[in-house]
Amino acid sequence: MDYVFTEQVGYLLRRAYQRHLAIFQSNAAIENLTAVQFSTLCALDDGVSRSQAELVKATGVDQATIRGIVERLKARGLIALSKDPDDGRKVIITITKEGRDALRSMTPCAIKASEDTLGPLNPAERLALLHTLRKIADIGQG
Repeated sequence: MDYVFTEQVGYLLRRAYQRHLAIFQSNAAIENLTAVQFSTLCALDDGVSRSQAELVKATGVDQATIRGIVERLKARGLIALSKDPDDGRKVIITITKEGRDALRSMTPCAIKASEDTLGPLNPAERLALLHTLRKIADIGQG
């Protein structure tokens, strides 16, 4: 049995994700706001402040990466950090007005990036792909 790495699921998912990230960046209304930073702002936009551990769960981004994202978003004034009043060791992350403004200007860009990523697919293929990806990612199952 031949193993052709370019036909393997991991390779194809990585290439599809790289393509999506490139499309996202080319559509971005805000320079240097990455797709994962945008996702982090989305996770904070529900009116609930979160700890880093809660952000990890909400975004699917690992702890080490989320730490860097939080630092960059804070440096840009898009989020604010504060101490948890119940646990002084815990840092609480909240989206700022500037972060909400950035989110609002980027949302149409993100929608277009998703549309452009799915562009080569017909409506049935789009539905099947999204269903299959949710199943593989174990999101919304049960």
